[in-house]
Amino acid sequence: MLFVSGGFQAGAQEFGLQLYSLRNQFSQDVEGSLAQIRDWGITYIEGGGTYGMPQEEFMQLLDKYDLKVTSIGASFEELEKDPASLIEKARAFGASYVMCAWIPHRGDAFGLEDTEKAIAVFNRAGRILEEAGLQLAYHAHGYEFRPHGDGTLFDLMAEQAEYFDFEMDIYWVKHGGADPLELLNRYPDKFVLMHLKDLEKGVTGNTSGHEDVETNVVLGTGQIDVAGLVRRGAELGIQYMFIEDESSQVLEQVPKSLEFLRGLKD
Repeated sequence: MLFVSGGFQAGAQEFGLQLYSLRNQFSQDVEGSLAQIRDWGITYIEGGGTYGMPQEEFMQLLDKYDLKVTSIGASFEELEKDPASLIEKARAFGASYVMCAWIPHRGDAFGLEDTEKAIAVFNRAGRILEEAGLQLAYHAHGYEFRPHGDGTLFDLMAEQAEYFDFEMDIYWVKHGGADPLELLNRYPDKFVLMHLKDLEKGVTGNTSGHEDVETNVVLGTGQIDVAGLVRRGAELGIQYMFIEDESSQVLEQVPKSLEFLRGLKD
């Protein structure tokens, strides 16, 4: 992100892409997909896989298209059983962040026991990663906003997070019933990464953590205050904000989303 006197300045290469957005394209043409990302003017990406390629060959393609992996994905099981392996993986990609996007649970029955287990796993793994110079971030998925005490299960996670932080996916926070901007202001030091994804107007969310991917719409056209979140995130020093568009219209929508983001002015 670019920071200037007076606030946030939108520029040509400050917003990244979560590679899951192009999962279907990668399955057909790895190099073509990376070239497409570069053609969009994007430099920073969140990923962690090589799509069947040898690591060295994939890294050569990243260099060819001037793409930098700043964050890699990790499963809950990897964090629980072998966090040390993630150090090697992150270093291989040159990443600074390790991100987990899902806590295993039965159906829609995510509850206190799942939350407490996750907190323990994330703190333990996060400490190991921190000692290696890496930062662990949990990507909440909506089910964490179920009531607990005077707040939610997410509040419990945030309060007990000692060795991990969070990646805010603004779509899933909204879908789960929380207000993304209010949450960002409530925990200004807890969010280190952000997924920019807008929720189609008229869609009523829930705490299932699931939704039709076609409800991912062009940024600025849905029901989320994306502009306000980008500006506030920049003020708080969130350096990497990744567009994630899971819809079948990703190739048409990402350029429009980038146009919206790059048009933001103070």
